[in-house]
Amino acid sequence: MNRANILISIAIAVIFISLWAFFNQPETEPAWPSRIQGFSFSPMREGQSAIEHILPSEEEIDADLALLADKTHAVRSYTMEGSLAQIPALARKHGLNVTLGAWIDDDEEKNDREIEKLIAVARENYRNVVLVIVGNEAILRGEITAAQLGVYLDRVREALDVPVGTAEPWHVWFTHKDLADHVDFIAVHMLPYWEGVHVDRAVDYVVDHVNLLKTSFPEKPIIIGEVGWPSNGRTRHAAVASTANEATFLRRFLARADKEDYVYYVMEAFDQPWKKVSEGAVGAYWGVYDVERQPKFPFSEPIVEIPEWRRLAGISIVIAMITFAFLLIDSKTLSKRGRSFLAVIAFTAASGAVWIVYNYTQQYLSIATILVGLLMIVGMVGVTVVLLAEAHEWAEATWAASRRRPFTPVAVADDKLPMVSVHVPAYNEPPDMLNETLNALAKLDYPHYEVLVIDNNTKDPAVWQPVAEHCAKLGPRFRFFHVDPLAGFKAGALNYALAHTAPEAEVVAVIDSDYTVARNWLRDLTPQFTHPKIAIVQAPQDYRDDRENLFKAMCYAEYRGFFYIGMVTRNERNAIIQHGTMTMVRKSVLEEVGGWAEWCITEDAELGLKIFEKGYEAAYIADSYGQGVMPDTFIDFKKQRFRWAYGAVQIMRYHAKALFGGKTNLTLGQRYHFIAGWLPWMADSLNLVFTLSALFWSMAMGLFPRVVDPPLVILSAMPLTLFIFKIAKMFYLYRTRVNATVTQTFASALAGLSLSHTISKAIMNGFVTKSIPFFRTPKMAHAHALLRAMLSAREEFLIMTALWCAAYSVKATQGVDSPDLLVWIIVLLVQSIPYLASVTVSLISGFSKLPRKLISNMTATPDLPAKPEGTVAAK
Repeated sequence: MNRANILISIAIAVIFISLWAFFNQPETEPAWPSRIQGFSFSPMREGQSAIEHILPSEEEIDADLALLADKTHAVRSYTMEGSLAQIPALARKHGLNVTLGAWIDDDEEKNDREIEKLIAVARENYRNVVLVIVGNEAILRGEITAAQLGVYLDRVREALDVPVGTAEPWHVWFTHKDLADHVDFIAVHMLPYWEGVHVDRAVDYVVDHVNLLKTSFPEKPIIIGEVGWPSNGRTRHAAVASTANEATFLRRFLARADKEDYVYYVMEAFDQPWKKVSEGAVGAYWGVYDVERQPKFPFSEPIVEIPEWRRLAGISIVIAMITFAFLLIDSKTLSKRGRSFLAVIAFTAASGAVWIVYNYTQQYLSIATILVGLLMIVGMVGVTVVLLAEAHEWAEATWAASRRRPFTPVAVADDKLPMVSVHVPAYNEPPDMLNETLNALAKLDYPHYEVLVIDNNTKDPAVWQPVAEHCAKLGPRFRFFHVDPLAGFKAGALNYALAHTAPEAEVVAVIDSDYTVARNWLRDLTPQFTHPKIAIVQAPQDYRDDRENLFKAMCYAEYRGFFYIGMVTRNERNAIIQHGTMTMVRKSVLEEVGGWAEWCITEDAELGLKIFEKGYEAAYIADSYGQGVMPDTFIDFKKQRFRWAYGAVQIMRYHAKALFGGKTNLTLGQRYHFIAGWLPWMADSLNLVFTLSALFWSMAMGLFPRVVDPPLVILSAMPLTLFIFKIAKMFYLYRTRVNATVTQTFASALAGLSLSHTISKAIMNGFVTKSIPFFRTPKMAHAHALLRAMLSAREEFLIMTALWCAAYSVKATQGVDSPDLLVWIIVLLVQSIPYLASVTVSLISGFSKLPRKLISNMTATPDLPAKPEGTVAAK
C-alpha cells in the first residue's frame, strides 16, 4: 500500500481500537466477600444430567464441596435422588451447613419417596442440616396445587425439628398467601433477569420485593432461596445475560445483602449445561464457576465487558488490514474519500466478524452447536464477501477520481471505415415490429454495411413472409433467411448468419428484432475497431415503451442500474458483460473463438468472456444508440431474468478453470468482476435456503418451545445487515449516478426484489442441470389477465404467506420479551419483502392499463460521460 493508504489504515484502526476500548472500560464494583452465606448447589458436571438421572459420584461431590469450603458457610441441595442424598454428610466433613431439599412434582409415588428420604437424611445429619425446603417452584411449574404442597409441608414439619419451607418466586407467595400457614419461613427466588429488569436496577428490585414480603408476612423470616444472574443466554427486555452483568449484579447484591442482613443462596455455584433442556440456553449459565470449576469473573478487580478485548481488537485490525489491502488491488483511480469508505467497511466487517465468533464460542459447545457454528462461519464469510463486493462497486461508482478507460471518439475517413454486417435474429416476431427495426437500419448514416435477417423455426408463413418481402423492398443491403429447422436457438441463428456474412465484412453487429437504432450508431462506434486490441464495442440496452404502463416503467427503472452503474465500473477493468443486442464484434475474433456458443442459454455473455480469455479488449459507451421493447408481463420478465441467471451458472461452470486460477489471459480485475458480479445472484440462491430453514426453525420453535430457542441475534443480524446495506447502496447510487427520483428508485427496488425468487431457482437449477429450453422474451404480447398475473407469482405468494404466519406464530406463542425473538420476527418479515414484491409487481402487471405517471418521468441524464454530439467520423 502507498503512503495515503497506510495513513488511512492507521487512522481508521485508531478509531476502531478506541471504540473497542470505549465499550470495554473497566467498572469498579464492591469486592466479593471472603465467604458468602450460601450457594445453590447442583454438582452435575459435563455430560451429567438430573433429567436423565446421570448423577455425579460421591467423590465428585466431595471435590466440589472442598472447593467451596472456604468460600461459603452453607449450600442448598434440591433432591434426595441417588448420590445427591449424601451432600449433608459430605458437607459436614468440610464444615458446611446444608439447606436440604426434596424435589416435588406431579408423581405422587416419587414425592413420597423423596420426603421419606429427606426426613431420614435430615435426622442423620441434624448437626449441619439447618433448613429444609420441600419443593422448588412446584406451584410455578403447575405440577402441584398449593393445597397438595401444604400437606407435604405439614408432614415434614411434624417429622423434623428444623425449620421447613418451600421455595417459589415472590409473586407465587402473593397469589397463594395461605401457603404461608404451612411453612416456618418464606423461601423466595429473586432472579431479576427473568423479570426483564436492567442490571443497574436489579439489586433495588430485590430489596423492594424482599421488603414487600416482609410487610406481607411479618411473622415469617424471609430467606432468599436463589439470587443470581446468568452469564450467557437470551436478553429479556432490559436484562442482558453476560459475564460482566453477572459479576456486576452479584458483587453489588452481596454488598447490599451484608447491610440488610439477608439470608441468601447465590444461584448457583457451578454452571449446569444440562439445564438447557428445561430452561432454554440461559439455564446453563447461572454458575459463579464454570463447568470446569473455574471462576467466570474477577472477585475484586474492575469488571470489563470483554476481558480479551485487546486481543480481539488486534485480530480484527489484522483481518481488516488484509481485507482493505485486497480491496485496493488495482484501485489506483479511487479517491481518498472512496478509500476511506472501503477502510471503514473493512474494519467494521472485521470487527463484527471477530465479535460474532468470540460471542458464539462463549457458550458450551455440543456437536449441534459446533455444526451450527460452522454453518454460521460459512454464512458469515459469504455475507461478508457479498457486502465487500457491493461496497467496492459503491466506492468505484461514486468516488473514482477519473475513469481509466473512458470512451474516446475516433475520427476515421469514410474510405477507411470497416464494413459492418448487422445480424438480426428473429423467431416468430410480429412482422410490423420487425419491419420497423429494419426501417431504422435502412436509415443508418454509414457507408459500408449489410443487414442479415435470420428467421429460424417460425412455422407460420404469415409471420415471416411479410418480413422477407420488406427486406426485398429495402434493397440489396438486406438479405433475409428463413431456416426451419435450425438448432441452437438464437446462437444457432447467429452462427448461421456468420457463415453467410459478406467476406469483406470486418465487424459483426447484432441487435434484437425489436430495436430501432440511431442513425449514427455505426458511424460513432465502429471507428473504435481501429484499435487492434478492441474486439467488442458495446452500447447499453435501452427501451422505448416505458411510458406504456406502470409495470413497464418499473422494469425500465430496474434495467438502468446495471447499464449506468455496473457496466461503467466493470469497464474500468475491461470486464463488461457483452449483450446480444447493441453489440459489435470483430469478425475475425468471433471466428477465432468458435462463434456463438449454442450450448449456453446466454451465448452473448459467454462470447464476451471467451474473447477476454484471448486477451482482447472491449469498449463501452454509456449512451443509448437504440431502443427496444420490454417484456409485457411479469411472467415474461421472470423468464428473461431466469435465463440470465441460469446462463451465468452455465458460464461459471464451463469457464471455472479460467475464472478461478487456470492459465489464461484474463486479468485479476476481469476475474474479480465476473465472479463478484454474479455473487449477488449466488446470495439470492442461498437466501432461499435460509428462508426455508427459517420456516422450519420457526415451526420447531412452536412445536418445542422449551427445546428450540430463536436463533441468536448475531445470526439473525447478518442477513438483515446485508439487506439494509444493499438497499442503501442502491438508493444512493440511483439518486447520485442515475439521477433517479425517489419514486423511480423505489420502483427499481421493487422490480429488482420481485425477481429474487426467480434468480434463486435459476442459480440452483444451474448447478444441478446442464441445460434448459431457451426462453424467448415475448415482445408486444397481449397483457395477461389479472388471474394469470397472480398465478405467475403463486410460489412467491405461498412463501410470503408462510413467512407471515411464522412471524405471527412466534409472537403469539413466545412473545417479544427478548431481542432474539423480536429480531427473529423482524427477520421473518424482512425475508418476506422480496416475495411481497413479486406479488405486488405481478398485480401491477395484471392491471396493464395502470398509467406510468405514477412514477415520475425518468428524463434526467445519468452522471456519466456525455454522449458524443454529431458525427465523429470524418467524411
